[in-house]
Amino acid sequence: MSHTVDYAFVHGGGQGSWVWNDAIAALHQQGGGTFARTLALDVPGCGQKRHRDLAKVTMDDIVAELLSDLMTARMHDVVLVGHSQAGTVLPRLAGKQPELFRRLVYVSCCAPLPGQTIPQMMGSGPRGSNREEVGWPSDLKPHDARERYPLMFCNDMDQSEKSDFLGKLGRDSWPQSTYAASDWRYDHLGSVPASYVVCLRDEALPVSWQETFAARVRAQRLTRIDAGHQVMITRPQALAEVLRKEASQ
Repeated sequence: MSHTVDYAFVHGGGQGSWVWNDAIAALHQQGGGTFARTLALDVPGCGQKRHRDLAKVTMDDIVAELLSDLMTARMHDVVLVGHSQAGTVLPRLAGKQPELFRRLVYVSCCAPLPGQTIPQMMGSGPRGSNREEVGWPSDLKPHDARERYPLMFCNDMDQSEKSDFLGKLGRDSWPQSTYAASDWRYDHLGSVPASYVVCLRDEALPVSWQETFAARVRAQRLTRIDAGHQVMITRPQALAEVLRKEASQ
């Protein structure tokens, strides 16, 4: 592995850069000085950017700001790791500045069809009721957040992890424009190598959908981890091992 490789991380919806803390710690523990730096990014409205005015923030604004954050930190040869909703941002980042990235690693990321919004991708009915929609666990309705979050995100967490995570979830919010966006493009992908981490116990994005999304983002390689959607919390060491291997390819 190049000794100048950097890692950057983009969180999913309702979360912030804090979600990567354990995985980054595991990466440093395992790395032994074989990489330069790590940087957990925050989308506007999340983490350290939680109190921003989001009324006029667009997808293009998010991409420009994340690229600016990377450049300000002087990151280069970047292994860019995204989780869940970050799957909508990684392709745009790679399209804007492909030379900045060594590899894209999608961790249980979504990739809506062109013309489809994220809410349309998720749908409104129970899982399996519509083959074009991811659907929801059991017969829960999309607005039953207090009931669905533990089922979708915490099924492999112990009680301490669950309490801590649910106490933080939802304090961060991606701009509303990201949920109305539908102008996704994937045809430009391929110039930057890409991998996809499939979470085998994921109750938010089932394995079959993860594999579908992996194909959409042109992932050349799939790795599977026996974990739920929040693999960076429940299996940080396993995820760090995968990221180290992907960086060396």
